[in-house]
Amino acid sequence: MTIPVLTIDGPSGAGKGTISRLVAKKLGWNYLDSGSIYRSLAIALLQQAVDLADEAAIVNVAETMDLAFECGDELIVKLNGVDITAQLGLESTGNTASIIAALPEVRRVLLQKQQDFRQLPGLVADGRDMGTVVFPDATSKVFLTASAEERARRRYKQLKEKGIDANLSSLTND
Repeated sequence: MTIPVLTIDGPSGAGKGTISRLVAKKLGWNYLDSGSIYRSLAIALLQQAVDLADEAAIVNVAETMDLAFECGDELIVKLNGVDITAQLGLESTGNTASIIAALPEVRRVLLQKQQDFRQLPGLVADGRDMGTVVFPDATSKVFLTASAEERARRRYKQLKEKGIDANLSSLTND
């Protein structure tokens, strides 16, 4: 039996996350936020004080971490049963995620982790490369977009809600 997958891709601020969560909730399907995968591993590595030069240790943590996404009004990301949502946006998390994303064996393991989210009754997969690399056989593929101004406005609002100082004009220019 083929398990249906709907992939939603597009640039930052296009509304992928919001739409993906709403669709998953409405359909009663599983949800995957691919952008949180590497950041979740980064959090696990920081919590366990793993040496980022030890690729085998990083791969071991990647293989054994338990990751879950809960779609409510806001996304909740759980690592080994603990809510880590607030830690996903930390600078240290992003820096660590960038380092480990360059490791081919880590990428292989995390690709499999993403594919493992494909479970009944179906999956809504949010993120870059979902319909091309992770689920090339997806039942349906959507590419969302919005104007640069609208994407900057959404990003500005998102940052302000998190208490992060932001400048709308510089976000628009980026």
